Amino acid sequence: MLEQRIHQHFIDSADLKYKSAEALSPLIAQAIAAITGSLTNGGKVLTCGNGGSASDAMHFAGELLGRLENERPELACIALSADSSVMTALANDYGYDHIFAKQVRGLGVAGDVLVALTSSGNSPNILKAVQAAHERDMLVVALSGKGGGKLSELLRDTDIHICVPSDRTIRVQEVHILAIHAICDGVDALLMGDIDPNDTSAVQ
Repeated sequence: MLEQRIHQHFIDSADLKYKSAEALSPLIAQAIAAITGSLTNGGKVLTCGNGGSASDAMHFAGELLGRLENERPELACIALSADSSVMTALANDYGYDHIFAKQVRGLGVAGDVLVALTSSGNSPNILKAVQAAHERDMLVVALSGKGGGKLSELLRDTDIHICVPSDRTIRVQEVHILAIHAICDGVDALLMGDIDPNDTSAVQ
């Protein structure tokens, strides 16, 4: 019985990833183009999330600052959930809802990209971070699930919303990890010349 339950996790995860491939690939391609454009023009990426999504945000920053699979120059990415002193100071003084927005306002400038992760689309501190990014004329790449929640209403037409078609948090987060790897791989491919940056057929 236990092994069957475990087996079902693999099946469910694989099924959702297969289902998501066609729906999310064009959006992921748009995110790759936007992030690469920002980085090559002197911009940076700020990323944030809560709980497992905070780990995913730090994972993303590590892949960009370091490497995914191949050596290349370091890329500017800051995980806003990584500095416990900053987070606790902001939470203590302003409330937990503001821990990311304050950092976005302090660190973000026009041309930067905010990568915001929330499996529900309803995390108040993520929503405020998105608003702060808009105030700074930053583009937002949002990774969510469960229909996108309140985040869907907040995003602009110029933002990119990678919304996983599932209501299960664990499944959503599994696809977020895959999307993160695909984004980092795509950024590397563009920067290293493995893909023609003038070929925009995949991001229309």
